[in-house]
Amino acid sequence: MISALPAKPPGVQPLQTHTMKELIVQLAAHNMWASQKIIDLVLSLPEEKQMAEVPSSFSSLYKTILHMWDAESAWWQRMKLHEKIIVPSGNFNGTMKDVTNGLMQQSSQWHDWVNNATENALDHVFQYQNSKKEQFKQPVYQMILHVFNHGTYHRGQLVNMLRQLGVEKIPQTDFIIWSRKK
Repeated sequence: MISALPAKPPGVQPLQTHTMKELIVQLAAHNMWASQKIIDLVLSLPEEKQMAEVPSSFSSLYKTILHMWDAESAWWQRMKLHEKIIVPSGNFNGTMKDVTNGLMQQSSQWHDWVNNATENALDHVFQYQNSKKEQFKQPVYQMILHVFNHGTYHRGQLVNMLRQLGVEKIPQTDFIIWSRKK
């Protein structure tokens, strides 16, 4: 016996009514919210834990967050058609507060750009060069989806690193949690 599907909660629109831009705007907002949740926890830790060596892709919470900032910055510069990409880590030796501020400022730029972008801007195909000097042409929206997915991946790594450092109370940063709270 098949039962009827429950009615949609109030305010939930069918997918067809959402544009690509609206979905990307949600991902941009989630990216900032989720990163801030993890950053707040990291900044509450003693400096020794923030800088401690932990087995992972990057060897500390600090280096992982710096990489996240580098990636968001590099993709921003590619989208803005900078000829030479200069990542923050190239000449950065600030504190954890400095690196987290840098990441959040970069994420805020993405958030603002996406909110003001037109569908045509998101569909625009641009040419860029990756760090291996390979040339690619892709629509802007694919690059933006990559940026936010990359952040999700590394926030997951940060959660595992925090657990290895003995942190037990870690906030949930899933998109579904964010979407229930908005």
